[in-house]
Amino acid sequence: MGISEIQKFLEKNKRAKTGLFATILIFIIYQLNSSIYGVSKQNSQYSSNLPTSDSKKSSIEIFNTPVVRLTDESSLREQLHYQFAYRPNEPLPKYIWQTWKVHELEDEFPEKFKAFTKEWKELSEGYVYQLIPDSSVLPLLEKLYASTPRVIQAYKLLPKPILKADFFRYLLLFAMGGIYSDIDTVLLKNPKEWVSFNETIYNEPNNVGLVIGIEADPDRPDWNTYYANRVQFCQWTIQAKKGHPALGEIIAQIVEKTLKKHYDGTIDKVVGKDAGDDIMNWTGPGLFTDSLFKYFNAVKDYKKDFRLVNPIPPNKYNKNSDDSNEIDWKFFTLMDDNPVLFDDVLILPITSFSPGVGHMGSKKISDPTAYVRHMFEGSWKPEDEKHIGKDQKRGKKNH
Repeated sequence: MGISEIQKFLEKNKRAKTGLFATILIFIIYQLNSSIYGVSKQNSQYSSNLPTSDSKKSSIEIFNTPVVRLTDESSLREQLHYQFAYRPNEPLPKYIWQTWKVHELEDEFPEKFKAFTKEWKELSEGYVYQLIPDSSVLPLLEKLYASTPRVIQAYKLLPKPILKADFFRYLLLFAMGGIYSDIDTVLLKNPKEWVSFNETIYNEPNNVGLVIGIEADPDRPDWNTYYANRVQFCQWTIQAKKGHPALGEIIAQIVEKTLKKHYDGTIDKVVGKDAGDDIMNWTGPGLFTDSLFKYFNAVKDYKKDFRLVNPIPPNKYNKNSDDSNEIDWKFFTLMDDNPVLFDDVLILPITSFSPGVGHMGSKKISDPTAYVRHMFEGSWKPEDEKHIGKDQKRGKKNH
């Protein structure tokens, strides 16, 4: 679409103006990145009839075996890592991304969210802040992922807005990098003050490429009544470098799962205990957590020289756990104030992205390790469910 076409469209539909502006701005950033990194335009020649399942090779293995050129037989993971090459020595991008149904300048944008976005803007000096309205999401993805049509196909097939919202955050961070945070979060500290921006991490140069936090660590026998995982990673706030292999793996798994449901005729069928459980394990924190455990174990098996610093004090779960065992929840439970470093993934304690909840070791929002506060507005839910999750039993239906 040329500039004259955009101007004509804006004259016909002024309400689309702010949404298109957001998309155009991101396109400019993306084109700048493309010119710097030399992303090949030839990728778009590959058809949509590409294999989606290549479980014999994980994303970490593909990343460590650079793809010189794509062929008609290239797998989805190879396409993703070719298009968005991971450069671990580059700094974490200074972008902040949020999404909502409409742009913040429109009348329909909720007043309570204006206060939240104001905090993000005022406390993130030195960062490019961008709120993306729903109207800009698909056009943006069609631009960014033009060379991987299976990704676009999977996004369009997702039957619920929350599934699309989950998927979009991974896609945006994989393509652009930066910080993604839900619209119902409040920034407590400038990202420059986060441990992920320290010059060193545990006395060595900081080379962190992905930053995640603990969402839940329910040390109770009935934990699976409320959560998909004994230790669950948070995905309402994520920080990453462009092209990180862990995000590539998450994207590939969502595409595979979605297309399989489509071809099986089960795309609208609820799998699991209920609809919330289905969402959790399709695109939400259940899938996010499981994929990261899979990634950690792939790193352990494939990279013999990966760096591991786990300062969690000995407890009844981890006393016999080390990096020679399978990496699972026992490796991360009962964290104190210090993050775990697993290769170039930094796992923050629960207080960092979930302070003030009053349980599971979460400390006050004034704690030095508290970076982002989640207000649990449940913006994707029906009105009668929006505040479910503010109590201590925030469970499977409420991510």
